[in-house]
This record gives sequence, structure tokens and C-alpha cells, in this order.
Amino acid sequence: MTRDEFVAKWQAEAETMRRRGVQVNGAALCDEILRDLEGVLRAEEDQLLTLTDAAAFSGYSLDHLGRMIREGKIKNAGRKGSPRIRAGDLPRRPGAVRARTGGYDPVADAREIARRVVGRRK
Repeated sequence: MTRDEFVAKWQAEAETMRRRGVQVNGAALCDEILRDLEGVLRAEEDQLLTLTDAAAFSGYSLDHLGRMIREGKIKNAGRKGSPRIRAGDLPRRPGAVRARTGGYDPVADAREIARRVVGRRK
């Protein structure tokens, strides 16, 4: 399940429940949502990235990521001459702005801007 599928599913569920005036077991509903979210996160971690995509996500350069693969610090999930990095194995450079996988997310942008502004004040 992708992020977009996750959001669409739970928006549809909410609308159906709203229309029908459904009363639910909150804990059971949360458990189901969390199971779906875990599936989304697992699928994202298993996504294979080219070095170009991995560089955009991690903040590290193509050369550095290639060196990390050659040195065995990151497992090559592709093949020799066409390396791939599993997203879940990708190191994140501190302070790097991560690329997004889905469409434009205004909430994520607002949070990122707020994080930067608050960080400057300290």
C-alpha cells in the first residue's frame, strides 16, 4: 500500500462512517490504522533507489554513496554496474532536506519551514 492509497482508504472510511453515523471501538480502529501504516512504511523501506534518487533522499553525493557501497557500508541491492540502495538501508545526512516520494504535501512543507525557523532562534 502506498501513502496515497493509505490516505484514500482512510478518507473513504471516515466518509462512510460519517454518513452512517457509525460508533466505533476506538482502540480497534487505531489498531487497524496502525497496521496499514506499518505496511506503508515497510513498503517504502523496501523501495530500491538508484544512486541519483538515493542522493536526493539522503543528502549524500552520488560519489559518496557509491564509495559506501564499494566499501560494504551499504549493501548493494542491485547488481554490479547498476547499483541500487534499499531505502531502509539509506543513511540520512544530518540536516539534509529529504526528497518526497508522493505529490506535494503542504503540511510537510509547513512543518519543515517551522522546524528551520525555530532552529534559527536557538
